[in-house]
Amino acid sequence: MRRRVVITGIGCVTPLGNTVDQLWQNLLAGKSGVSRTTLFDASSFPTKISAQVKDWSIADEGEDPGEWVDRGRHTCFGAGAAKQAVVDSGVLGTVEPTRFGVYLGAGEGQQDFFRFSDMMAAAVQAGDGNLDLKAFVDKGLAILDPVAELEQEPNMPVGYLAGMFNAQGPNVNCLTACAASSQAIGEATEIIRRGEADAMISGGTHSMIHPFGVTGFNLLTALSERNDEPEKASRPFDLNRDGFVLGEGAAIVVLEEYEHAKSRDARIYGEILGYGTTADAFRITDTHPEGRGGISCMKMALADAGKNVDEIDYINAHGTSTAVNDRVETLAIRQVFGDCANSIPVSSTKSMTGHLIAAAGVTELIVCLKSLQDNVVPPTINYETPDPACDLDYVPNAARDHQCKTVLTNSFGFGGQNITLIAGRV
Repeated sequence: MRRRVVITGIGCVTPLGNTVDQLWQNLLAGKSGVSRTTLFDASSFPTKISAQVKDWSIADEGEDPGEWVDRGRHTCFGAGAAKQAVVDSGVLGTVEPTRFGVYLGAGEGQQDFFRFSDMMAAAVQAGDGNLDLKAFVDKGLAILDPVAELEQEPNMPVGYLAGMFNAQGPNVNCLTACAASSQAIGEATEIIRRGEADAMISGGTHSMIHPFGVTGFNLLTALSERNDEPEKASRPFDLNRDGFVLGEGAAIVVLEEYEHAKSRDARIYGEILGYGTTADAFRITDTHPEGRGGISCMKMALADAGKNVDEIDYINAHGTSTAVNDRVETLAIRQVFGDCANSIPVSSTKSMTGHLIAAAGVTELIVCLKSLQDNVVPPTINYETPDPACDLDYVPNAARDHQCKTVLTNSFGFGGQNITLIAGRV
């Protein structure tokens, strides 16, 4: 029999709360974490709003801020969420360091747009209207700090987390866009199932609220431009949705082999029952119009979990608030669940948190774990006008008491990556 994998610790730093309890209470209250962007001057951008982490410092987690001052924003978020999760789990001191690993879906940190602008200006000036690449490089060598630049790389958080917790086992980072942290959890689960580790720190962290990140998504016409009503901008499945809201943050879970957790009488939030991973094999930014990747991904996870469609009590949707994604995800859920789709609550908590990109999936898994714990499902807020192409029960605007034994969460990323995780009570 394959080894069972359970979750014994959870932690987060998000736009809607800097602990899991804060996040959960704000979700149930239907609050929005979206506001005007203040991390940079976004006044000239089509999108002037975002979901930023607020009122948080690494000092809140008992760390010396001086040691983290030069590290990436994404690394600090990841370290904060991991500190919460590892302390919550009580796993330290109970697991052999070489059997303890880290598997994240972490994106890059804050890219230095302004130094890049100085380099471009030097190249244009030296090139008399053209780009002088030598001047570009010379300016970069003069003004860039190699350590500071390195600190923004996606693989930095996994290295720091390994050092923080003496996790000498597998150490991996994957960056499959919006599916990254869910994929990290799925792959970390497989590592434990195979017997290559007894515990893994897993999840994701990301911060793309900077000029490069916003410009890229604006060029793709993916972001909401509802600047006059930030709290109402993210409206998954609503007829008048106009794009997602960019967020940032981190969430971390501690995965542990069931017998190992049981032997130390650990608190268990839930068990990872199923993991599905597929590709649309279609286009880089467009979801397959018939949802073939999402359909096969959910079916794979159900088969891995040994569950029938009528055993899923709640679906936390990818639900980005873009026109195509919400329609196609609805289609995919209907194709997989058939008549059962009418009786399963489906909500998108991105309506409140915004889209945390690489950190989105793990945040939504933690939401699912809380639903298992409390038998409550969070709402999809800003749902005002039904879309005929989106015809499921989206738990509109108010949380709902609902018995949950088995829950499913979807994460679909740019590039056509699809991840489905299924969790259940132990």
